[in-house]
Amino acid sequence: MNKLRMRWINSQMALLRKIDSLAMALGRAPRSAAHLATGLRGEREALFELRKMGYTVVARRWKNSKLRGDVDLIGWEGNCLCFIEVKTRAERGLVPAMFAVDADKRQMLHKMARAYLRNFPEKCRRDIPVRFDVVSVYLQRSGTEFEVLKGAFGWA
Repeated sequence: MNKLRMRWINSQMALLRKIDSLAMALGRAPRSAAHLATGLRGEREALFELRKMGYTVVARRWKNSKLRGDVDLIGWEGNCLCFIEVKTRAERGLVPAMFAVDADKRQMLHKMARAYLRNFPEKCRRDIPVRFDVVSVYLQRSGTEFEVLKGAFGWA
């Protein structure tokens, strides 16, 4: 990735962090449960990390009115359409965050992916390679760490 694009992504990330800090200082930060705020922060951090890795993110927190749940991020890596689940933790534990993607979550992501793919013409839909990725985000005091598991699970 070229240096100009990397600078642009880093400046966007820094600006959003400053806006968040200012909102907190002014008492205008959105009020939500701590675990929900942690999850949202992790999703945003993952968005920028994936962009640095070359993904083109096209949707964030995508929902379908007929289905329960959402897809954290949807993006393209090359010609592959990726449905990305983000798992965020405040600290590293014994069990990696990505292990929180259980069978029910995978089934929900499969349904959501099928619904998303119905937006494409049928002829194109069959030719789009699809992948399910999981990103673990650790918001540690020493800095944010990421683990990206590409192709974490398949359709089966």
